[in-house]
Amino acid sequence: MHHFEYRASHLHAEDVSLDVIARDVGTPFYCYSAATLRRHYRVFADSFHDCDTLVAFSVKSLSNLAVLTLLQKEGAGADVVSGGELARALKAGIPADKIVFSGVGKTRDEMAAALKTGIHQFNVESVPELQVLNDVALSHNTSASIALRINPDVAAGTHDKISTGRAEDKFGIPWAQAREVYNLAGSLQGISIKGVDVHIGSQITDLAPFEKAFNRTADLVRTLREDGHQITRLDLGGGLGVPYQHGDDKSTPPHPEHYAEMIKRIAGPLDVQLIFEPGRMITGNAGLLVSRIIYNKEGESRRFLILDAAMNDLIRPALYDAWHDVIPIREPAKQQEKVSYDLVGPVCETGDTFARQRQLPPLEEGDLVAFLTAGAYGAVQASQYNTRPLVPEVLVDGDKYAVIRKRPTTEEILAMESVPDWL
Repeated sequence: MHHFEYRASHLHAEDVSLDVIARDVGTPFYCYSAATLRRHYRVFADSFHDCDTLVAFSVKSLSNLAVLTLLQKEGAGADVVSGGELARALKAGIPADKIVFSGVGKTRDEMAAALKTGIHQFNVESVPELQVLNDVALSHNTSASIALRINPDVAAGTHDKISTGRAEDKFGIPWAQAREVYNLAGSLQGISIKGVDVHIGSQITDLAPFEKAFNRTADLVRTLREDGHQITRLDLGGGLGVPYQHGDDKSTPPHPEHYAEMIKRIAGPLDVQLIFEPGRMITGNAGLLVSRIIYNKEGESRRFLILDAAMNDLIRPALYDAWHDVIPIREPAKQQEKVSYDLVGPVCETGDTFARQRQLPPLEEGDLVAFLTAGAYGAVQASQYNTRPLVPEVLVDGDKYAVIRKRPTTEEILAMESVPDWL
């Protein structure tokens, strides 16, 4: 569910017309619904209300400080994958003891910064990382609370570039080495073993891969306890998908309540704190990207809508061949005949294509369109390729809206660079 709907023939975010925002802010821009963010967080968290649970929002999915602050007020922790994301989470008021640090390439400086703040745990992904973290912890006269991320060798059935739980993926410690690495961790004075971590991928719309991976992980917890390790936490990552193609029942993910029922059945007997790292599930349908049509171009065999948004603003279609529903801001007449368009951006790359042969109502230059389900991995992956300014982000809450990241001017972009005196 989201809070974007037509009212008086114009698309609104909650009680604010997107036409008004486009007039005031300019296009393209991202728009997020506060009501949708709150609702999605609550639906997920409430599904585990009877468990000892930490819901650590995946900051990489949408890292704007205003969004993090909103979720912090709902009770969310944070899953971070860099020192920068750690700083964001802390600035947004998320307590350090509700922060989990994931990622395969943590540096010594990032480890030291996280240790100083007293984060909940590090999710350690390799033996070299474990040894470095031990050294850093000892140098600071402390110990690091950790869970080892174990790769369960379970294919999630999603796009190859967002699958993380197979043996050939770069993430985690191989399943066959799990006991050996836990024994190593137990011998290190700067390491405090707390739990087991597993994460098999993103945009998963079937419970079967989760169940297979989580059953294997529950068996591992029992084995590790038999080996003498005090396993009190189970981090099951994120990955629960969202509907990108609305109306397609095949892509509809399971409800969080069904996800929770499956996990409670598997993990309930273990008596552990459950840690989750949802991102897309909370933010995906809470955001959209609004763009204006620059040209309606007739090609030899296709009709192109050339937009003022480009692949640098929303890279998912170019990177993942991802689908985003596209709708006009002005509500089309019912039963209106559709036209087949290729939606493209102005960047000089053939890959700067959002959709091919998309069936839409007749559209003209100057019309506004919205890319739905753009809240996750949209603005966070944007760049300034072609010296195009980063897209502004707007948060709507009821009848109020605010720009929560401004569009930089060209002068501000250029001011970040300098020319050596010797040139």
